[in-house]
Amino acid sequence: MKKRVFLIVILLAFSMAAFAQEIATAEQFFAKVSDRYAEIYDYEAAILISSSGQIMRGKLFFKSPSLLRIDFTQPADQVIVFDGERLVVYIPQYRAVLQQETGSAGLGAASVALASREGLSMMKRNYTIAWEKSPPQAEALDEGSQEMVYRLVLTRKTVSEGFKTVRISVSESSLLMLRLEGWTVANEKISFDLSSMKLNQDIPATRFLYDAPASANIYNNFLFQ
Repeated sequence: MKKRVFLIVILLAFSMAAFAQEIATAEQFFAKVSDRYAEIYDYEAAILISSSGQIMRGKLFFKSPSLLRIDFTQPADQVIVFDGERLVVYIPQYRAVLQQETGSAGLGAASVALASREGLSMMKRNYTIAWEKSPPQAEALDEGSQEMVYRLVLTRKTVSEGFKTVRISVSESSLLMLRLEGWTVANEKISFDLSSMKLNQDIPATRFLYDAPASANIYNNFLFQ
């Protein structure tokens, strides 16, 4: 009997050790996600942005390292384009084009497209990374959803970051970020949902060129006015 109990204890010890090895630290898991995005040089996806009860929907195009475009269906015909040095926002309701020169070292693709290799590098530098739950376990993205995700919580290291906290929901199967939620200093929550992602589509650079309607009024340096 003593020998049997001893063997059971040994087996349990080995199984617990093996289980512990399978559970990656938050930093290790984040590194795996970064490795996944290192394989992606462009993608398109449906995007849903939620803030203060307002919903925006559209189609997002991203091309590494710094090209981004969102064509919105809600609000209809609104456009956001970033070419690495200039951010352009077209608001059809006011026939207004907002432009901001950022320079190659300005906002950068990392600030505009967090769901990218560059965005992940920025987050690793400027945020501490932890599991939302310990021990980590996959859970449904939303109640009743078939999509299973792991969740990480990032906390800023310095006050210069716009989001004090970021929560990332990463697909268990694809290691793609399906939801990013950020909380501002004012505790305002902004959520970004990505779905129907198509990877490495050889999106042409011309997709990120935008000619505003001739009737639109142009406002420069809108971020600083």
